[in-house]
Amino acid sequence: MVILDRQRLYTSEDIAAVENRQLEDILLCRTQEAVESTITYARFLSKTGLTNENYPLFIKVLEIGNHWVIDALVGERDPFLFLSSIQPNTKIAQAMFALLAERHPGGIYPKTLSVILGVIQALYNSPEDGYSIFELTVSDLNALGKHLDKEKGQEDSLNRVILDILDKIGQLEGLHPDDRKMEEIAIHASAIRNHFFDETKNMVDVIPQVLLVRMNYQDFEVAPREEKPFKEKK
Repeated sequence: MVILDRQRLYTSEDIAAVENRQLEDILLCRTQEAVESTITYARFLSKTGLTNENYPLFIKVLEIGNHWVIDALVGERDPFLFLSSIQPNTKIAQAMFALLAERHPGGIYPKTLSVILGVIQALYNSPEDGYSIFELTVSDLNALGKHLDKEKGQEDSLNRVILDILDKIGQLEGLHPDDRKMEEIAIHASAIRNHFFDETKNMVDVIPQVLLVRMNYQDFEVAPREEKPFKEKK
């Protein structure tokens, strides 16, 4: 016979696990209450400041995608420089390219995309050094290039940054001719860039059509309730 003990002693680890599960549920932002809680959490992180110890938490919030949350996290800072105090590394690069790959064109809030591109631009400012930190694949370049908006032209700030990154990566061509993978990456980066500028060519000729399907990030968001200023009763 099995006797069920209705009493349970919770250790610190048990409590921490419960807290983490609750926080993960909140960060999914599936309800207004969750969105509002996450906005408060993002504001707290923003006030705390970015460090080498807590930057994964900032990336976790960026992954949420909800633009009200991102506004609370980034605040008035230049989004392109938001993560500039952290030295680019493999894990950050993986996270940034994963975000680009997961979302369709138009499916990333522009401020979030600016943060992502700021990290990648800093990483490949010195193309060879950047490549040594994170070896790109053709899929990574497609994930980046698909967020170009050819209709907006090169004057668009996001387009300019993506084109600059592709230009830097294209400069890898010929540096190590025996490195076939690097050569392939450099050539593909230049091809994406050239297809953007060439009015006679379409992006679908260099990036798979399925990746170019445009979406609207706002279609997938839950909005918080309207904030009202607190007024003391007289």
